[in-house]
Amino acid sequence: MMNKEFLSTIFEHDHSFGQDKKKPGELKTILVIVITFTMMIVEITAGLAFGSMALLADGLHMASHAAALGVSALAYVFARKHAHDPTYSFGTGKVNALGGFTGAVLLLVFALIMVSESVHRLVSPVEIVFNQAITVAVIGLIVNGLSMLILGHDDHHHHSHDHEDDHHHHHDHNLKAAYLHVLADTFTSLLAIFALLAAKYFGWVRMDPLMGVVGAIVISKWSFGLLSQTGSSLLDRQASARIREGIIGRIEG
Repeated sequence: MMNKEFLSTIFEHDHSFGQDKKKPGELKTILVIVITFTMMIVEITAGLAFGSMALLADGLHMASHAAALGVSALAYVFARKHAHDPTYSFGTGKVNALGGFTGAVLLLVFALIMVSESVHRLVSPVEIVFNQAITVAVIGLIVNGLSMLILGHDDHHHHSHDHEDDHHHHHDHNLKAAYLHVLADTFTSLLAIFALLAAKYFGWVRMDPLMGVVGAIVISKWSFGLLSQTGSSLLDRQASARIREGIIGRIEG
């Protein structure tokens, strides 16, 4: 028989479930957006001023990732602002997972664009201004490395979902999505530097688009992993057996 006192506690409980407080990931994400947006302005301005297509292209690329990071920031703000809204029966905690899911979808879209552009360049190679391109890649690597340090968090590691203590290992999916976007940029910058050096000194001109394909495959794998995790959270598939048994025990008294 259900414990009436327990059920009463559930229905009278504050709907915020702690979502009305700022999470550490919110400030980190906003700080990275500011850094990314600043570099975007600098690169686009320099590209237009000096006629550098490489700088202009990387600036526009950073704009797309600033927008993706903006989705994560928006999810944090929305969850906090609506934490006390009674129409969200179980709070706004799922907004975190939804933000992560959206970020994973955007990451997959970027990977598909990378594949498309890389295949096009394999078929129709374009002339590369190596020194300029390498400089841009190094700048991107430094900026993204700094962003990774800011967003760094233990929850970015791929823990098993069979942990006994799901509360302790519950991921901030939103922060993880932001981290993966920055990690993807860092990874592609490293691949770009390697490919550009190989093309410049050894004449392997097709190494650049090939590394683009490799990067897209790896990023897609990360994206599908996050889609699986956030999808499981949105569908309530992550509660451990111990937690389920604990809830049933309290309901039955």
